[in-house]
Amino acid sequence: DQVTVTALHLDLKADFEKKTLSGYADLTLNWTDMKADTLVLDTRGLTILKVETPGSGRTRQFPYALDAVDAEKGQALRIRTMGRPTRVRIHYRTAPTAAALQWLTPAQTMSGKRPFMFSQSQTIAARSWVPLQDTPAVRFTYSARIWAPEGLRVVMSADNNPKATGAGGWKFNMPQRIPSYLLAIGIGELEAASLGPRTGVYAEPQRIKAAAWELGDTEKMVAAAESLYGPYRWGRYDMLVLPPSFPIGGMENPRLTFLTPTMIAGDRSLVDLIAHEL
Repeated sequence: DQVTVTALHLDLKADFEKKTLSGYADLTLNWTDMKADTLVLDTRGLTILKVETPGSGRTRQFPYALDAVDAEKGQALRIRTMGRPTRVRIHYRTAPTAAALQWLTPAQTMSGKRPFMFSQSQTIAARSWVPLQDTPAVRFTYSARIWAPEGLRVVMSADNNPKATGAGGWKFNMPQRIPSYLLAIGIGELEAASLGPRTGVYAEPQRIKAAAWELGDTEKMVAAAESLYGPYRWGRYDMLVLPPSFPIGGMENPRLTFLTPTMIAGDRSLVDLIAHEL
């Protein structure tokens, strides 16, 4: 009621040995209460290093405090902004036990050569990897630059470029406003396959051919949805086929649905899952 996050920018590095993401989050703020001077964010297990004004010029640091741990909600991060800045930058790192992040060993992947990580932010686990207002009452656009080890591709619930190389970090932009539970990331040994002019799939190299065949009718599904509901508003509809430890059938992360590999039946008999997520 006093201030809302309207945009998020992430600059994070993935450390598979420590099982952490570390870096900073820039939050763009809209203050509606001209008497307010405190920003309260949701966190769970995050180590907060400092809070400051973003930018390359002279920065100003803000005092902050974490509430006592609540078993369900985590910890409120209270930042004394001493006024109403339009942006704040929070330097932090996640815990190896972050509720939203699953860190897989190479043995848990198809090749057995490289590790894998994926997120599941629903319902209120986004706060375990980003300090934000973790509620569907707040919707924001976002951008990101993610650093990952060589040989691993990063994808997010944003505009994924299948031709990206990761040079200078993997960059993303999400122009539509989303609630925090749809903030998603995946990092692993991934290949991309095009399914149509605005649809595609990412999967491990040993699974990409089967996934592309199984999901071959996705473009037709988008067209069918448009015939019912009007133009598709999200730009692209891509999918990420995850390792078997993904705990649910599918997750409707916008622009990048997350899928269980068990839906690849070899006869397209389970693709109603795609229609559901779409």
